[in-house]
Amino acid sequence: MTAPAPVLPARRRRGVVLLCGLVVALLAAATLSAVSGQTPVTAAEVLGAVLHRLGIDAGPLPAHPQGEATLWVARFPRIVLGLLVGAALGCAGALMQGVFGNPLAEPGVIGISSGAAVGACLVIVLPGSVLGATGSLAVAGAAFVGGLVTTAVVYALARANGRTEVVTLVLTGVAVNAFAAGVLAFLVYVADPSAREQIVFWQLGSLNGATWRSVGIVAPMVVAGLVGSWLLARRLDLLSLGERAARHVGLDVERLRQVAIVLVALLTSAGVAFTGIIAFVGLVVPHVVRMVAGPGHRVLLPASALGGALVLVVADLVARTAVAHAELPLGMLTSLVGGPFFFWLLRRTRASQGGWA
Repeated sequence: MTAPAPVLPARRRRGVVLLCGLVVALLAAATLSAVSGQTPVTAAEVLGAVLHRLGIDAGPLPAHPQGEATLWVARFPRIVLGLLVGAALGCAGALMQGVFGNPLAEPGVIGISSGAAVGACLVIVLPGSVLGATGSLAVAGAAFVGGLVTTAVVYALARANGRTEVVTLVLTGVAVNAFAAGVLAFLVYVADPSAREQIVFWQLGSLNGATWRSVGIVAPMVVAGLVGSWLLARRLDLLSLGERAARHVGLDVERLRQVAIVLVALLTSAGVAFTGIIAFVGLVVPHVVRMVAGPGHRVLLPASALGGALVLVVADLVARTAVAHAELPLGMLTSLVGGPFFFWLLRRTRASQGGWA
């Protein structure tokens, strides 16, 4: 007589269902984004174009003369970059909330986004002859370096006696963010009109400049950051019990915090380098996922990555199709939707807990 199959705990079942649902929703959103636009392409033609590139002659190719070129030159790189950036921001937000022990934490708290903006804007205000043909790559590279350097500065300033207190780290991040805002204001003031316009649009965020080259640069860093984050899942679960309890079971809290902050800096800097500032993805998505799947990081981290990718692909689809012959800034759209939605989440959480002290 065979033993009955073990029954998964309810929380684990919810996690599996959530991950599978997010994968299906992400595939559907990516397909819808690929077929949407001025050049008509069907879902069957999208699948046929992908299979044809893989050497499988199955499914129809795009009937429109420019259909296949539109997919591979414009839409597919944009979708893939959106997946990578959304996954990076969602996972970075979940990692930050795990390290800080606060569901309201997000990467901008320690100045990564503002540092990236300063780096990008410094390059933008340089004379055009300095940038040459690699201007977009120079801006992206400066944004990436700016995010990493700012994180290192914040951590170094907040560290004392071999330890880093969370409150000190947050307050240092607030100070650095304020300083970065002053630097950005100065750069906007001294920039010429064209550079000033480029600075404003970069800070609004967009996937408009996505290419396979940018995908190839971002993908290895994001994948490394996602894998590294998932490897920290068990230790983040121990940290959620409290620093004293985590140290009691042998966890090196300071080392964990260092590694986590490096991964957050890598993910966020890589995410915003080619797209500009995209707000609220790293804050709202992990918060919603935690409400559904619980606080366990082995589900929370990958689900936040998938959720962030889904949100960004859908937001980009809306940004480029909501207004005819125009494209809304992606960061503006996520802020307009994410701000009120997150306020609703706060009110809901407060009501469920009977108020806050």
